[in-house]
Amino acid sequence: MTAALPSTPTDIPPAPALAPAPVPVPARRRRRRVLLGAGAALVALLGGYTAWSNTHPVRLTASIEIEASSDEVWQVLTDLSAYPQWNPFITSTQVTSEGGRLEEGATLRNVMHDRTGDTVFSPELLTVEPGRELRWIGKMGPGWIADGEHRFVIEEVGGGRVRLTQSESFTGVAVPFAEGMLRADTLPQFRAMNEALARRVEAVARE
Repeated sequence: MTAALPSTPTDIPPAPALAPAPVPVPARRRRRRVLLGAGAALVALLGGYTAWSNTHPVRLTASIEIEASSDEVWQVLTDLSAYPQWNPFITSTQVTSEGGRLEEGATLRNVMHDRTGDTVFSPELLTVEPGRELRWIGKMGPGWIADGEHRFVIEEVGGGRVRLTQSESFTGVAVPFAEGMLRADTLPQFRAMNEALARRVEAVARE
């Protein structure tokens, strides 16, 4: 008698197919992705820093009271050709734009002096308000590296006296790194010019 062979089950599911092995990314392509990611992060960081530096200016301010009228102070302040005679800070200045008039939109050539030496700027006049305000803006490079908005404001304080306030607001990516130098070298020159201007006004009044 022949023994019966065990029956083969027919309902066993087939073995799952193996997923294909991942294709390795070439090392050169991985390096490119890393560099692109790092570059994007750096651009975002620089963009954020640029925006921050332009909204957090460094301000320098120096004031002095002068026994004179606002018109007398204005006459000395805007007599540009006489600057070499008395001004220890802006040792030379002239209007270089067409017409040579001190007016809004005109361009100046300023030679500015401090203990580090002379620096030449070509700012644009923003405000020319006789007896009250003279303001210009100077730019270094394309305009986001370092900008300086310089102001002279004359205010009547009574008793035949006026207050002259000289100030500058600096913005740009290079400014935070130069703040110490600006306060140590430039601010004292603001004060020196204010004092020299007061002496000049008093001397002109005596003539």
